[in-house]
Amino acid sequence: KLFGTLETLRSEGRSILYISHRLEEVKRLCDRATVLRSGRVVGHCDPHRETAASLARMMVGGEVPSVVRDKPAATREALLEIRGLSRKAGHPFAVSLSDIDLTVHAGEVLGVAGVAGNGQGELFEAISGEVLQEKADIVRICGHAAGQHDITGRRLMGAAFVPEERLGHAAAPFMTLTQNLLLSRYQTDARAFLGRLGIIRNAAVASAAKRVSTAMDVRKGSDDPEATALSGGNLQKFVIGRELDRQPRVLVVNQPTWGVDAGAAARIRQALVDLAKDGSAVLVISQDLDELFEICDAIAVMHGGRLSAAVPIAEATYEKIGLLMGGARPEASAGLPLEVTV
Repeated sequence: KLFGTLETLRSEGRSILYISHRLEEVKRLCDRATVLRSGRVVGHCDPHRETAASLARMMVGGEVPSVVRDKPAATREALLEIRGLSRKAGHPFAVSLSDIDLTVHAGEVLGVAGVAGNGQGELFEAISGEVLQEKADIVRICGHAAGQHDITGRRLMGAAFVPEERLGHAAAPFMTLTQNLLLSRYQTDARAFLGRLGIIRNAAVASAAKRVSTAMDVRKGSDDPEATALSGGNLQKFVIGRELDRQPRVLVVNQPTWGVDAGAAARIRQALVDLAKDGSAVLVISQDLDELFEICDAIAVMHGGRLSAAVPIAEATYEKIGLLMGGARPEASAGLPLEVTV
């Protein structure tokens, strides 16, 4: 509908300035394109004569690396387990969760696909500890019952979490990057960051923030800017890097590359794959099917607050996952007569 509206406006003789990092959208909609990098114009082109790959090269100043997936030795150690998770909607705009089962093993990247608003946010809140469960063993992290532990308690068990909203949820806007790192890790890294009587070791915290920025190539205008001073993509890289720096056994991330450019997305996706390769369990909630097919070992689908069984990536197709996202029963996605729940 948005694209149709824009094309109607263009046909009426109006001028439209469209700003986006979604390259297929630019190719479909735009007559001319100007590419910005680090605040400077680096090129002009006719997007119809470019490929998404060539536009991405202009954006990042070189080739966008493909994700390399070297599978680790097979293991069945369950590091994140959800059993019978149900939750009533907390407000009129929320989605109730119904009898969700989920297991993520060591060395595995499990994806959760779904159209926005089908319970993905509520699922993340339940797993991260923002919302507690009635029974402790509904959520298990690294073999420990975690359902009645808050976010800090679950972090201390070896988990890490990256919410969808980076500014205001994953990071305090008007605190510096160093302060944000300390805020999220002062208990899990107490020995490194706190001295006697709880006095903050500022040098150690600053060193960790610098290490994260270097590892994730975070572009910033000063050594320790406020979170709100960073672009969305750079803040996302810092937030994910802040959690990866802990080498968590379990990582749960919601929309990892939402609103970031092709280069940043490639770096983030590779970092998630590398964490799993090192033996961690990674759960990725994303609306980007290309992303899930690129990095995941299996994909489950959220629809109407319910979670499908995970489909191994070798058996997954865009059609099968798309049908599940639309509410088809599992047998329909396997090629049987389509039955859709509306």
